Amino acid sequence: MAQALGRTRQALAPVLAALALGAWPQAAQADGPVRLDRQGIVVVMRHAVAPGTGDPANFSLADCATQRNLSAEGRAQAVRIGTALRRAGLNDARVFSSPWCRCLDTATGLGFGAVTPLPLLGSFFEQPEIGRERTRDLRAWIATAPDEPLILVTHQVNITGLSGIVPASGEAVVFQRQVGAGLKLIGRLPGE
Repeated sequence: MAQALGRTRQALAPVLAALALGAWPQAAQADGPVRLDRQGIVVVMRHAVAPGTGDPANFSLADCATQRNLSAEGRAQAVRIGTALRRAGLNDARVFSSPWCRCLDTATGLGFGAVTPLPLLGSFFEQPEIGRERTRDLRAWIATAPDEPLILVTHQVNITGLSGIVPASGEAVVFQRQVGAGLKLIGRLPGE
């Protein structure tokens, strides 16, 4: 048992060292770090840390007090992620967000300016039967969205529907829009 634990620590040492050195934008890519200064970049990000799962019964989008919201850690995480995105080359982007308060607060915390609520980014956690249609509509929206870097702040179910990836809080999946070919997955950026 002790030997197995020692081997595990040895195997994890390079990963932990990379994280300690601020390697967030270099998320495990076979072809090098994720570069966010490319044409057609779309960063699809899960909201920052908001303790719990789903939303309370009878929540209202019009009333943040009825929703699951960012913790102090989540608000600080959003600011750190914004800094990391700029370090990775994303200096200007249009920001769209789910209308849920935890997403709007994350999007604002990134520090890229105005945030536009986009109902297509809203969670379908409580309505899984609309997931396929919502994902299809989101793909269509992305294909016709402004031709500039985009940050889309949304929920785990939306990102999983779009990419097959189950992201952690604050984690982003990065795509590049391909003319006539949809989205190309180019990497993942773990939450800061």
